[in-house]
Amino acid sequence: MSVYDFEATLENGETYSLDKYKGHVMIIVNTATKCGLAPQFKELEELYEKYKDQGLVILGFPSNQFKQEVGSSEEAAESCRLTYGVSFPMHQLCQVNGSDTLPLFKYLKDETRGTLGSSIKWNFTKFLIDKNGEPATRYAPQTSPLKMTEDIETLLKE
Repeated sequence: MSVYDFEATLENGETYSLDKYKGHVMIIVNTATKCGLAPQFKELEELYEKYKDQGLVILGFPSNQFKQEVGSSEEAAESCRLTYGVSFPMHQLCQVNGSDTLPLFKYLKDETRGTLGSSIKWNFTKFLIDKNGEPATRYAPQTSPLKMTEDIETLLKE
């Protein structure tokens, strides 16, 4: 099993298979526009702009799990674009913990359980995925996305 076995739904309601990103390095992150960590959007966008032509994809999944997101998927995506200049794909609001957890996040948590526990503690938990669709590393919410640079570059070279 890999992330390629899952589907995702963009903020506009379009559903697609993550296998469209086969051979890419991915960062999958749960986001919230009203979170104190929301300035990480700028750093994520900086990484995206720097490495997208080398095969990096960033996928943002807004979640109101921690009561820090706006009302709809479209509003969240628009806020990311207008406030932080986000150009990477944003998805529909989702749950990252509990019985309604998006299957993709259940898989990511199960595969990285040893590093930061089995639940997502806060917004901006970041999962770095290798070119084979396997979770390589999980980063804590407070970890700056720019601290992922060395790991991203290593995976892009593989």
